[in-house]
Amino acid sequence: MKKIFDFSSTILYLFASLTLILIALLILWWSLHEIYLAFYNASLHKEFILTMLQSIGTVIITVAILDISKFLIEEEVFRSKELREAKEARRTLTKIMTIIAIAVSIEGLVYIFKAGTEDLRLLIYPSLLIFTSVLVTVGLGVYQKLTSKIEE
Repeated sequence: MKKIFDFSSTILYLFASLTLILIALLILWWSLHEIYLAFYNASLHKEFILTMLQSIGTVIITVAILDISKFLIEEEVFRSKELREAKEARRTLTKIMTIIAIAVSIEGLVYIFKAGTEDLRLLIYPSLLIFTSVLVTVGLGVYQKLTSKIEE
């Protein structure tokens, strides 16, 4: 029964990962299509720049999705299902949180540039994104410090 469950969960993780990859590629295609349309149809330079900034954001999201799907395939399809040691669980959590922190901080930077071209009052949201990425990074550092004795 355990072998059937392990095989089924492996297939489900593989399907979920491949679905994420497909969605990421569709987002990337959409982003490139938007750039193409903006390049040939933009009446104003500002519209093209805003489309480019939006596309940067979607590419960042695509990279994060691809990274997560790669992680799922590596950890759940190719490796054994159980985290055998606390060290391995620590490494897994660190990898996921690092992906999140990078994606959030880059997204915040993109929105800072976008807000700078529109209205300075719009800087609150991107500033909160940057602050959140700092909190995630600090939290990850605290987690690393508190769990470092596990590896010893």
